[in-house]
Order: sequence, then C-alpha cells, then structure tokens
Amino acid sequence: MIDLRRLRVLRALAEHGTVTETAAALHLTSSAVSQQLRQLSRELGVELLRPDGRRVRLTPAAHILLRHAETLHAQWEEARAELAADAGRLTGTFRLCGVSSAVAGLVAPAVTRLRRAHPGLGTEIREEESGDCFRLLLAEETDVAVVLPGAGVPPVTDPRFEQRPLLDDRQDLLVPEGHRLARAGAADGGVPLAGAAAEPWIVKRRHNDTFTLLAAVCAAAGFTPRVAHEAKEWFAVSALVAEGLGVCLVPRMVPLPAAHAVVRVPVTGEPVPVRRIVAGLRRGTAGHPAVAAGLAALGEAAEAF
Repeated sequence: MIDLRRLRVLRALAEHGTVTETAAALHLTSSAVSQQLRQLSRELGVELLRPDGRRVRLTPAAHILLRHAETLHAQWEEARAELAADAGRLTGTFRLCGVSSAVAGLVAPAVTRLRRAHPGLGTEIREEESGDCFRLLLAEETDVAVVLPGAGVPPVTDPRFEQRPLLDDRQDLLVPEGHRLARAGAADGGVPLAGAAAEPWIVKRRHNDTFTLLAAVCAAAGFTPRVAHEAKEWFAVSALVAEGLGVCLVPRMVPLPAAHAVVRVPVTGEPVPVRRIVAGLRRGTAGHPAVAAGLAALGEAAEAF
C-alpha cells in the first residue's frame, strides 16, 4: 500500500530540490520530510534518494514512481469528487487564492454568488502571487487559484494541474491629470505604448507578477521601462502617479480612488497590453461539486467585464 501523503512529499522534493525547501513548502519539519520519504522507500522496497553533497538526488526508481504519481493523484481526486457529488448538499469549506486584483475583481463577487446559492458551503480566500498559488494547490491548501500566467507559473502541459481561461483583462496607461499623454489620448482616442518610452515608470520589480507582464509588453513595443519608483498595491501606485512621479499600466478591472487626479489612457496599436487571468486547479478535482460551483461563479464574475 502507498500512502499518498508520502507520495506528495516526494513530488514536492522533486520540485523544490532540497529537504529544507520541501519542508517549508509543506509546513513540515525537515526531519518529518526525511521520515516520510524513508517510510515510502520501505513500503515500496526500493531506494528513492541518494546523498549528493549537502543535497539529495532522486534515484531512477523515484523518477519511475513520479511518472505514475500524477495519474494516482488525479484518480484519487476524481474519487473524492464522486463521493462529494453523491453526498448531495454542498458543505465544508471551499478555498480560493489569487493575485490581488483578481481577488478584488473576480474572487470576491464569485464568493458572494456562492454563499447565496450554497449557504451551507464555507469559503476561505487568500491573496498570493501566482507562483505561490500553485504551491498552495500542490500542498492541498487551496482548491482553485486565480492567477496570471507567467515565468513563475507551471506550463499548461503540466500534468498536475488544469488551467482554465477566465478573462483577458486589457490594461490602460495611467498618467497624471494634465499630462501630455492624457491630452494626446483625449485627442486621438488613445496613445501607442511606445509614446511612454521616455517616462519614469512605477512598478515593483521583485515578487510581482505585474512587472513580468510590463517588461514583456514594453519589450514588444521596442523599449525597456525605466523604473523610477517601486510600489505594488494599486492604491499606492495611483497615488504616486497622481503626484507626477511616473506612469504605469493599470488593468481595467482595478478600481482607482476618485480622489486621485489620474487619467486612464487607452493604449492603441500593437502590442495591446492584456493580462490573461486563468483558474488553476489540481487535475481530477473539476468534478467536485464545490469546485464546479466555484468555477461557475468565477465565470459569471468574469462576464461582468
């Protein structure tokens, strides 16, 4: 018999590379991770790890096991989904995580719909960056992640997950009132992104999905943005723009404070800055009634945009 919890530890080790990082990702101690892996090795009667300096290396047997792990986990998730569907009324807790703007624009209204339709179903929301959301999915600490595809996100071919498009959220250039680009946008219905190439930009560069998207779209427009100030929360970014300290790209789903003297300027021509927002989930869980209801509610919230 294989304990799937121990198999999950092996999967995490394959992803993170060290026992210490695996323990942090799974909220375990390093000794607990090592013990789980030793027990899995004994259960199967094969060697799974070999010392490699200060690290450990997966054996060929471990790689064989991991090839089957995704099928085993998907089948287990499907079995749980069928059992939940057989139970009838939705109960328990449905957990969602997502990037800040998606939590505000999609997750919050989706949860309101869920609570009205299924009063017996509890909900739990976490705001995280996209890559962290997928780690929460793997650790089974969340059920659906609302994220932005990017460098830190698994590819759509990753057999551990399903990724379902929710929304293509267009972005506008945010500038202070009276700015030359605000005047040009009012006259021409928008401005090309390259028109802001010489402007100072406001964006946090590290641990921020938005910067990756900004850098890519600016490169496609033929320039590298000069980051003058670093801020991540949209309220702070909008305040800095209002004071004339720089410009930024702002998603249309993000509400801005009425007190800030800023102007959204549509970006014309190519490239059009668009953020694709997707729902990520563990493969095999889509048939779970709570997950299905959550995905439907997220789809309805996305239609509002």
